Amino acid sequence: MATSKTTSSDGAAIAWEEWGNPSGREILFIHGFNQCRFSWARQTADPQLASRYRMVAFDLRGHGESDKPLGPECYAADKLWGDDVAAVIASAGLKRPVFVVWSYAGRVIADYIRTHGAGAIGGVNFVAARTRVAPSMLGLGQRNLRPMTSEELSQNIAATRSFLRACFELQPSQQDFEIMLAFNMIVPARVRALVLGRDTDTIDATQSLTCPALVTHGTKDQLFLPGLAEFTASCVKGARLSLYEGIGHAPFWEDAPRFNRELAELVG
Repeated sequence: MATSKTTSSDGAAIAWEEWGNPSGREILFIHGFNQCRFSWARQTADPQLASRYRMVAFDLRGHGESDKPLGPECYAADKLWGDDVAAVIASAGLKRPVFVVWSYAGRVIADYIRTHGAGAIGGVNFVAARTRVAPSMLGLGQRNLRPMTSEELSQNIAATRSFLRACFELQPSQQDFEIMLAFNMIVPARVRALVLGRDTDTIDATQSLTCPALVTHGTKDQLFLPGLAEFTASCVKGARLSLYEGIGHAPFWEDAPRFNRELAELVG
């Protein structure tokens, strides 16, 4: 299906796309820092998920095919990020989707809850999701983030390649890595800096959830250590913790069969 665009509250265009069964239960995928909606290819192309569910994924502001304004005011406020999510939900006509939030998207779902409430959320799969950032929860892959904000292209490329490698314990194929690197590199260095400059503790919002919740995390995650998942699961009422042995920051890619099966169990 062709890419659609919706306009957020500040005029930014947010790109989104849908796959699967138009009449099925709804899943809304939200990617992590520096990625895009194509990150979810092993879910949106899965025949079993596509036969049962309507799947929607969008590009965060500053990422993918969404607008990339360079002003600090375009990234600082929780409301803008929450409004982006609300705009996609409205434009796609979603009723009560299950949110799948990867990495930085743990911050974005908090923005949405803070500004629009949790009434439209049918469930949440926290995937290596950033709900709180304390030094004890950070892995060595975090060291790539600062040089990724460099305007010096050679340094920027080298750091982005290292960051992307750190997202996986089981590495993608060369072809898949090249595709990922391409959509990572279209995020401007200034946007990266502005996104990373936002405050980090969002558990106050996610603690308010009462919907079904699953916390998915790889034991070999180099960005966020498993202690973060344990923290999230302890704070979200009724959440189930699913640890993936020998898997890195991208369990939905590295072990897609298990991930898709557990997601289907959550969605129902």
